[in-house]
Amino acid sequence: MLEAAAPETPLIEVRNLRKVYQVPGGEVVALDGIDLTINRGQIYGIIGMSGAGKSTLIRCLNRLDTPTDGQILIDGQNILAMNNKQLMTMRRKVSMIFQSFNLLMQKTVARNVRYPLEIAGVPKAKANERVKELLKLVGLEDKADAYPIQLSGGQRQRVAIARALASNPEVLLCDEATSALDPMTTQSILALLQEINREMGITVVLITHEMAVIRQICNRVAILDGGRIAEEGTVDDVFVHTRSAAGKRLFGILSSDEEDTVADVPALRVVFDGGKEGMPIIAGLVKSCGVDVNILSADIKPINGKPYGQMLIESPDDPLVRLQVIQYLTEQGLTVKEVRS
Repeated sequence: MLEAAAPETPLIEVRNLRKVYQVPGGEVVALDGIDLTINRGQIYGIIGMSGAGKSTLIRCLNRLDTPTDGQILIDGQNILAMNNKQLMTMRRKVSMIFQSFNLLMQKTVARNVRYPLEIAGVPKAKANERVKELLKLVGLEDKADAYPIQLSGGQRQRVAIARALASNPEVLLCDEATSALDPMTTQSILALLQEINREMGITVVLITHEMAVIRQICNRVAILDGGRIAEEGTVDDVFVHTRSAAGKRLFGILSSDEEDTVADVPALRVVFDGGKEGMPIIAGLVKSCGVDVNILSADIKPINGKPYGQMLIESPDDPLVRLQVIQYLTEQGLTVKEVRS
């Protein structure tokens, strides 16, 4: 008998969160009624254009910034009602890494990683042992005595990750943690975050404006726009069935509303939802239906090695041939819609 899947357990619950900044002559609403649930063990992405409220939200999650209204529950406890001592305890469970690394430049790599343990009063011998474990985890065991100025950007971010893990947190908040890195280094940092999530069970919350980051490692995603949640769901669903204007800008996928995109000629929109990796769909269509395929546009991206996106192909003039093409593509498990010219 198959065992039932373990139920998903909410770890972070955000309820009607608002953040209003007072400015000369008025106010700026940075967050306007945010509702989110992040389950234990997820890699959860929060994405939006510049100014959408992403960084304000993540700073509220560990009380670096105090919301104007609403609730933030972590393990069922409202962190907005905590006193300073309770907040210090909470922040050991909720660590954060930043775009700019925030390392202590006058301290060695080992001292940077050990710093949170020193603050917590961990005995020096035990703290040093923990530092060795963490530097090995992030692949920098040979850099213990180096200074941040001697490291590359990717190595500095690995030091920041090791430091964030020193207190054995349950949550790792990442505020644009890869946006200052080159693409290859970004890939290695994302792989490290995946390993930490998988091996240590730490919930990861990623703030980013980069779709590639979301596609590579996140389970769920929320699209933030103007301080509100425009869309939320699994990466697969939000990517393929994007409906909000913010989502369409970020993902580059056509809306489910047919009138949103009009081709110059009658066309068929083919949506790839990740289930046909390695299959020569277009070649199969040409061979099976005996038609020439004119690709008008395509935006197909890999998510975990599977193709997601859409392709616009010119629709055959002959109604019977057009029906044959649609039937073939549908039988391959693809979503096909006619687009009016």
